[in-house]
Amino acid sequence: MRRWTVAACAAIMAMSLAACAPEASSGLTLPTQVDAAFSDEAQSQLQSAVDRAVAASGASGAIVGVWAPWAGTWLKGVGSIEPEGKATSTDTTFKAGTITRAMTCDVLYGLVKQGTVALTDSVTEYVPGLPGYEAITLGELCDSTSGFASYASRLDGRFMANPTRRWSPRELVAYGIGTTGDAQPGTTFADSDTGYVLLGLALEHATHRTAADLLDEFVFTPTEMDATALPDPNASADSAGVELAGLWTPNAEDGSAACTAPVDVTDLSPSAGYTAAGVVSDLSDLGRYMQSLATGARPYDTDARFENPLPAAGDAPSWFTAKGGVYQAGTLIGQYGSIPGYLTAAFADRNTGMTVVVVLNDSRASNVLVRSLAWQLAAIASKLPAASGQTAPEAGLPWTADEMGAQVTASAVCPVP
Repeated sequence: MRRWTVAACAAIMAMSLAACAPEASSGLTLPTQVDAAFSDEAQSQLQSAVDRAVAASGASGAIVGVWAPWAGTWLKGVGSIEPEGKATSTDTTFKAGTITRAMTCDVLYGLVKQGTVALTDSVTEYVPGLPGYEAITLGELCDSTSGFASYASRLDGRFMANPTRRWSPRELVAYGIGTTGDAQPGTTFADSDTGYVLLGLALEHATHRTAADLLDEFVFTPTEMDATALPDPNASADSAGVELAGLWTPNAEDGSAACTAPVDVTDLSPSAGYTAAGVVSDLSDLGRYMQSLATGARPYDTDARFENPLPAAGDAPSWFTAKGGVYQAGTLIGQYGSIPGYLTAAFADRNTGMTVVVVLNDSRASNVLVRSLAWQLAAIASKLPAASGQTAPEAGLPWTADEMGAQVTASAVCPVP
């Protein structure tokens, strides 16, 4: 485990509204972030959007960051880390969930640049015991076009019933492969945790190193993500440094959501997510990470990773696509999703570096809720006027804040005030 170092960030935040922004770290060139606060009106809009999403999801709290390089920052802890618990803060650590998928692809592209592996390498070159899957490449696992089904849908009940059980990567892959359909590899995007676990396993075998070490070398260390790690598979939530409790709202006797009686599922083993959803992080680290990814700040970043994307769903609008371990929404690059206890989303603009990160600590609602919240916040931020001496970008997003707010409401599982 990496050492958890959030005290410095907290100290800086006491001195500056722009503290913990995704500033350029050693070796990275990131957009210059103006040191300013958003207007009272903008902060009210952002606060209202987050408050509604917290209520709609049944969460006890949220941790949110919005960075608009030309206008300022808004970093906020909302509610409590658990029901009737202490207040959340902007340095509270949490499970990053599906954002891990993008990081696993980072390792792949880093190793490709080193010449250790190639995107076109068959997964069976590195992971034995997969007869019949020789045509599936490492690149397809990253793009989530392998055709492998998800294992989570088969195992969610077992995760909830026995959260501390350790799962081996091969076991998770076996469950996913066991329900795989007939999709032709490379032709259709279908988000697959099985594929990202298998990719992590292949990269471990290719390098004879652990996934935690690889993520540290290619992602956490160069981006100075000091509060981020892939925990040991045997780690408890406490030893993994998870501070934000993960919740699940069960059904009441009448079949409705029991919004006042959520179940604590924080102790789910990190092995259940591995290189698909196992990373633990905090707000400032994920903000800096997503901005680095979107703007191509690392040596192994390449525009080719995001070229020729596929529709994110059969009925997705033309501006919503996926490739390279991320979703593309207009000019935004990012990831979103759910794991037991958490809804997470992180997006950044490829042109301006505008970044949004949000976590809600109840996973009963669809992940569409947290995606819509992130896009709602991005729409608000994209319209912000420039601070003194700065220039606001001209480009916008292909949706409005009101449209995304309506999607949050439509995704609600608990009463929205």
